[in-house]
Amino acid sequence: MCKRAVDLGLTIAIIALLAPLASADTRHLQPPQDFRVIDTPNDGGGSLTLGWSILPVDGSSLRYQVLIAGSVDGPYQEVAAFPHDKHFRKGPKHPWWIRLATPNNHRFDLQSGKQVTFEDGTPYWVKLAIDNGMHSAETKPLSATPRPNLFNRAQSNNLLLLILFTVAVLFSIRRARKAPHRFLRRIGGLDAVEEAIGRATEMGKPILYLTGSASMDNPSTIAATVVLSEVAKKVSTYETGLIVPHRDPIVLAICQEITKEAYTQTGHPDAYTSEMNFYITDDQFSYTAAVQGIMLRERPAAIFLLGYYFAESLLLAETGHEAGAIQIAGTDADHQLPFFVIACDYTLMGEELYAASAYLSREPVMVGTLRAQDLGKAVLLGALILGVALSTAGEIFQTETFMYAVQVFYDFK
Repeated sequence: MCKRAVDLGLTIAIIALLAPLASADTRHLQPPQDFRVIDTPNDGGGSLTLGWSILPVDGSSLRYQVLIAGSVDGPYQEVAAFPHDKHFRKGPKHPWWIRLATPNNHRFDLQSGKQVTFEDGTPYWVKLAIDNGMHSAETKPLSATPRPNLFNRAQSNNLLLLILFTVAVLFSIRRARKAPHRFLRRIGGLDAVEEAIGRATEMGKPILYLTGSASMDNPSTIAATVVLSEVAKKVSTYETGLIVPHRDPIVLAICQEITKEAYTQTGHPDAYTSEMNFYITDDQFSYTAAVQGIMLRERPAAIFLLGYYFAESLLLAETGHEAGAIQIAGTDADHQLPFFVIACDYTLMGEELYAASAYLSREPVMVGTLRAQDLGKAVLLGALILGVALSTAGEIFQTETFMYAVQVFYDFK
């Protein structure tokens, strides 16, 4: 009788000791209570976003499983499985104005792929299962419908910058129309235009003007034709010869009208001849050889090499140098700039060619755009300096204020 009582007491004691462990296992496998499924915002559709808080029982053996079905009753298909330390947001991923999850939370983006194919506008049911190798638990199924978004709010900063820059351009154009001769930053190559034309006039030799090898849809070709208009006005005033060979018939036709209009505006329409602009060929090196021949025969006093150039740049510039002409080059073809810098007297680099057209023509739209670009560059430079200062201060002082400012600045990049 005593032995049975002892055995019964031991059994009760063991049950009492194991009961907390069993309840602990049950507590450990409670699924996340804040599990949520939403349509992924700011995307093109075909994606759902899952989020949940860290479980207090996250351990090395715990795994998550994502189950999806077309209806609440299933059947559910496993589309993803990963350990507890994956898909873990330790810091913000999105800008602060659209941030979906707080730091230290789990987030999983479920996208169309081999495992599952989403159809936009169709609802899907998603469950999250947890498994530690011995026990498992599931959340209640939640429904979400993937849809494409017309506007990506993560790019709102770009829209704001676009609006601000547009306002700056319009404001600058308005001011340029009231005062077209406002001060513009000086460009060395443009100061030499008068010198080159004057030199040609004194020597009694013509000016050779090239608009590049690209067609009329190239921005540098457009800039070259605008500069041609201003050069033609000065040439007509000084009664200097002008030679403009072409390799594109459309550019030829436009330059003929530009030159004729320039001579008319200066009151010398009779001095204009259609032979000033002429077509050679569209073949690259045949055109180059023909222009080299003109340089050596005519010995022009000044040569303008403006527009877009390819391998012929060095051939033309070197021949012009041998002919003894003062050469002013300008292109946005960065791979040809070194050749022009070496062989020419003045070189307009990159956007200086675009600035040249605004500087010489004083067209209000072009002047306003140029001033707005300079303003944008100043703002960008100030932002870079501010960002470097904030990052440096944040690393030195390690205070939340500086770190928060750096994060806000980074989000608005």
